[in-house]
This record gives sequence, structure tokens and C-alpha cells, in this order.
Amino acid sequence: MQPLSEILKTQAGVTEENYQEARRIKKEKGGSLGDILVRKKFITEDQLLEALSRLYGLPLWDQLPLNQNESDIIRDVPIQFLKKYFMVPLEVDTNGDNRQKAGLKPKPGTETSPETAPPADIEAEDRRHRKYIIAVNDPAGFQPVDDLIRIIGSDNYELVLATRESILSAINIAYDLNRDSAEQLVQDMEDNDSMIISDIEGTADLLDDTSDAPIIKLVNHIISQAAKARASDIHIEPYQERFKVRYRVDGILYDLLTPPKSIQAALISRIKVMSNMNIAEKRLPQDGRLQVKIGDQDIDVRISTIPTSFGERVVLRLLNKSGSLLELSELGLAPDRLARLKKLITSPNGIILMTGPTGSGKTTSLYAILSHINKPDINIITIEDPVEYQLKGISQIQVNPKIDLTFARGLRSIVRQDPDVILVGEIRDKETAEIAVQSALTGHLVFSTLHTNDSASAITRLVDIGVEPFLISSSVIAVAAQRLVRVLCTECKEAYIPDDIMLEGIGITHEQLKHHTLYRARGCPTCFHTGYRGRVAILEIMELDDRLKSVVLKTYDSNVIKNEAKGMITLRQAGLQKILDGMTTIEEVLRVTQQ
Repeated sequence: MQPLSEILKTQAGVTEENYQEARRIKKEKGGSLGDILVRKKFITEDQLLEALSRLYGLPLWDQLPLNQNESDIIRDVPIQFLKKYFMVPLEVDTNGDNRQKAGLKPKPGTETSPETAPPADIEAEDRRHRKYIIAVNDPAGFQPVDDLIRIIGSDNYELVLATRESILSAINIAYDLNRDSAEQLVQDMEDNDSMIISDIEGTADLLDDTSDAPIIKLVNHIISQAAKARASDIHIEPYQERFKVRYRVDGILYDLLTPPKSIQAALISRIKVMSNMNIAEKRLPQDGRLQVKIGDQDIDVRISTIPTSFGERVVLRLLNKSGSLLELSELGLAPDRLARLKKLITSPNGIILMTGPTGSGKTTSLYAILSHINKPDINIITIEDPVEYQLKGISQIQVNPKIDLTFARGLRSIVRQDPDVILVGEIRDKETAEIAVQSALTGHLVFSTLHTNDSASAITRLVDIGVEPFLISSSVIAVAAQRLVRVLCTECKEAYIPDDIMLEGIGITHEQLKHHTLYRARGCPTCFHTGYRGRVAILEIMELDDRLKSVVLKTYDSNVIKNEAKGMITLRQAGLQKILDGMTTIEEVLRVTQQ
């Protein structure tokens, strides 16, 4: 039998150097070679599955049927078990022929459903005569498959290969179908006046919470659905006669629920109990946090409440700690600009600023940069508010105004810790800016963020704060402005030719259209009918060369500085390239780069 390595070399073009790096990572951190090759982007998951299909002689399914998950199996198999080993059972024999041959009752739901559940022995015998498809991602995991077969109680099964995403979708849909819908939970609460508020068990799995209190089930459902939809925030907004629950997915808010006003207080109290807030205090803003587990995902939830005219408004910020940090190559930069950024971030000293509005991915990009330069011979210390991800080998300090641990005070102490690289979460005041500048001038590489609209405006903002122009020109080596644009869903995007007004507005010529295809969003179940799935960064990098530094010494007018930054690819131009590459739409780039 041809080994997997030879199949991948032949089919996917994996080189011996790729294998050597994968073996080194396996020796250091463990894991399978196939997963490491996919994670390092030497091959795609589809290429790995095609090779495994050939090696084991198993069929490869591009899509799994999402309506054939048996409720009695779902009841018996823990969701963590299926998600840990990336497998899901699907019943294929649904016509009842085998049951009739075995003298069993028809499958509940196919004829007349009994009022009571069938006895356990009949149910077990019923299962034994069904045929199952078991979709797996790793066919070498024999023991978990054997355990699943034992739980199912049927020897009549067939293994197929499927991607992790399709398996997780099938699992999530199966378990969601066996839980009450949000609308049903709201209806239950309208019928039941007695609201029960009780504590949540630490980081218990929300999908395993079997509490009967409708309000608890509703809160759990809202959070688990938000995680499934990849939402970054949940908004609970009170109005005079109703209140809304909304999700922010890929930067856009969508309505989820409009429950009756009568359950508003109970819903908010439940969230405050979960996050250890004072439920009696409704007149002052409060902040809290909690950790929840949803299947195999660990999610950190930061909660903020403010009083409004019609009750407390609550926002929950979800941070999925199970997701891996982006690598520098995943930021979406063109190869030449990526090479230039890599050169900038290995400078021995100076300040590199990342600018953009809240939620534009500044911190994520800075984490990718720190991960890239993080080596045992470099001392990296950060001060952040808050610390969003734990980075191995990097000392991270959490700002705490209650004990007067501010950015400025923390930064002053960091400088005494012999750092090579410093990350300041945000430059907010003159004191922080001046210490950052002094650190850069004394041989440190400093990264930080500013809230400005573009890269040139960062210079104006620093002068506004109180930093002298000659200090800016001496210390700042580059400013990057960033935005996030939504990526078109690959399942439903459609090609089209926009009208001349739209083309003129974005700056696309008819000559460019001859060589590229433009797409627009449609919407399908895969992308929750939004037409988009995920986001990608567009960056504008302004390097302060000698000519630009001399301009900064003369003026800090952002328009003059921007005009003098010759050769700089602006945010609009970076977005235009993403449109021509078929990744996003004209409307999306116009939305985030209004000029």
C-alpha cells in the first residue's frame, strides 16, 4: 500500500522540506502530520482528505445531509465526544423496511407517533436494524469510532470522509434541532409568570445545560446561537414597549429576537447573575465577565450594562479563545507589501502605529506581528486593556485603573524590565505618548494603536496630544491604517457587471473588467443569508522616510502629509484589489473607505 506521504507528494506537491518542518513541529508539539501540513497551509484540507480517501478506500462526501441526525442518538451521545473526534452519525435507512422485516414498530414520526416513548429493549432492537453513515475526518481514529458504534448499538454502518466544517455544521444543527427554539422559549415564558434565576456552573457547557427554567434556557440559547453564527457581540436594547436582541456578525448588526417587554428584567438579571454583577444596582453602569463552554469552544464573554430611559441596555462581547491566532501571511497583504511589513517589524527601534476605528482588527493584526517576531532571544512585554489572547513566551500586563495601573504607569515600569519589544494597547494621553517616544529613542521597538481615520491623521493626532513634531519624526518609522471588509460567501456569490456610475465611484476601468470578474452578494443558508462569510483586512502602510520626516517637521496637516507620501497604497486602492480578486464587493469597500 502506498504511504500517505507518497500520495501527498504526488497529488498535492508536498516537498521534502515541508515534511521536515511538519515532523519538527510534531516532535515539539505533537499532533498528526496531516493536520500540521494543513495548518501550515502546505496543503488544503480537501487535498488531505482526497489522499486519505485513496489510502483507506473510503468515499469522500463534499456535503453532509443535515436532516438525518437521529434524535435518540443525539440524546445518548455527548456533543463534546463528537466534536473532539470530528465525527457524526447519520441514519440513511429511513423507509422502515428493515423494521417491518424484524417485526418492529414503525419509526416514530413515519406513521402515528405513540404518546409514550418505546421501551428501551424495543428501541435498542430498532436501532440494530437501521443502517448508519458515520462521517469522520480522521479515519485512523479507530477507538472513537468503535465507541460510537457501541453507543449506537448497530453493526450496519459505513464510514465516509468529510471536512471538519461540514461535520461540525451537522453536529450543531442536530443538537440545535433537539433544543427548544428561541421563539418557543419566549412563548413558554409568556405562559409562565414565575421566572427562576439560578447560578451557572463555572464554565459548564451550555449545550449540556438541562435546566428547565425558561429564562435560563433562553439566555443559553442566545449565547450558543451567537457563537454558532460567529457573532462578535450580542446587544440587548430596551425600548418603550418592547426590547430587541441583536447580533453583530462580520461587523454588521442583525435582529434576532423581539421578546415581550415583560421578560426584559428577568433576562437582564440572569445575565448579571452569570457575570457576578450586582442585580440590585440598575442606576449605574456595570462591567462583568464570564467564561462559557459551547461544545469544544471556550468563549470569554465581556459584559457591559448602562441605564437608559426604558431599562438597562446590555452588550455582550464574545471572544472565542479556541480560535487560533492569525499568522502574518493571513492578513491578506500582497506579497511585496507583506515583505515590506516583515522588514519594518524587525527594525531595531522606533514606533510602529496601527490606526483605525473600534472593531477594525488592530489588536488582532498586532498579535499576528508579535507572534511572527516572538523568538526566545527577544524580550517582549505588552500592556493592554484588556488582554484579549494569551501569547506564549510574552509577558502581558492588564491595565487596572482601580489601582492606578494606567498605560503610562505600566509603560514606565516596563522600560525598567529590559524589553526589546513593547506593545502599548493604545496611546490615549500625552504622558503615554512621551514615554513611548522616549522608549523608541532609547533602542526599543514600540507597537501601539491610535483611533484615527487614516495613516496621515496619526501624525496630527500625536501633535494634538502634545508630542513635539521633531520627536515624532525621530521616533515614528511607520503608520498603518486598517479596515475589515466582509468576504463574499463562496457558495452563493454571483458574477455581474456593475453600472458605469458604480465603476466610476470605486475607480475601476472597463479595461480592468476585461481581465477580472466582479461578484455581488446573494445569500444562502451557509452564510445565514447575508451573502458574506468572514472578513479580511485591508491596510494602508505609510513609511516615514527622510523626505516625509522633513514634511512632518514643517507641517502636521494630514492632507499635505498624505499627498507627500508618494507610492503609498491607500485603503481604497487596497480594497479595489480585493474587489478585482473576487473576494469582496464594491459596496463593501465603499462602506469602510468613505473618502
